Amino acid sequence: MTGPDFSFEQDAMTRGAQVVAGVDEVGRGPLAGPVTAAAVILNPEDIPEGLNDSKKLSASRREALWETIHDKAEVSIAHASVEEIDTLNILRASHLAMERAVAGLTRVPDEVLIDGNMIPRGLTLPAQAIIKGDARSLSISAASIVAKICRDRVMWDLAQHYPGYGWETNAGYPSKSHREALQNLGLTPHHRRSFKPVHNILYQGKNVTS
Repeated sequence: MTGPDFSFEQDAMTRGAQVVAGVDEVGRGPLAGPVTAAAVILNPEDIPEGLNDSKKLSASRREALWETIHDKAEVSIAHASVEEIDTLNILRASHLAMERAVAGLTRVPDEVLIDGNMIPRGLTLPAQAIIKGDARSLSISAASIVAKICRDRVMWDLAQHYPGYGWETNAGYPSKSHREALQNLGLTPHHRRSFKPVHNILYQGKNVTS
């Protein structure tokens, strides 16, 4: 299977779009931490080489591309908090992060390419949803890389304040060690209480770490 290309962006440009942004989010599945989204506007004349779905790249390759993307493209990053995830639900919160990322761009896109099968309802710009877009669109691939690295760094920082949960390596996902730490150490303010494994521990009356 071939990697992502610029065809979706070029199609938008043939319809008159001059500025096309790719948007992706990371962090729907973790038990802790925010959900993070990135919006990226690539320069058609200077696209970084090696872009792909962030999950298909090594950590070192993602880091190198993070630098290149920031050098060559316009980037906006945004989050939805744990409180927003628990209040709204994870899908709506991830869409909120996407909306915020697009709003943070210095240029208003003429079209937005969204990874997934839904367009966030608060996004008023022309947009199309692209299933598995991070493996098909270079702009979305770039956004997936930026979002993942940013969120991983957020979780690494949180891990320094809340050791024992392994966030520096599991990024808040429900690894065995993370689930065991939940049972042994209790909850932190950064755990998503609406997620079943966390809710069950809260219901059992486990301690909450401040």
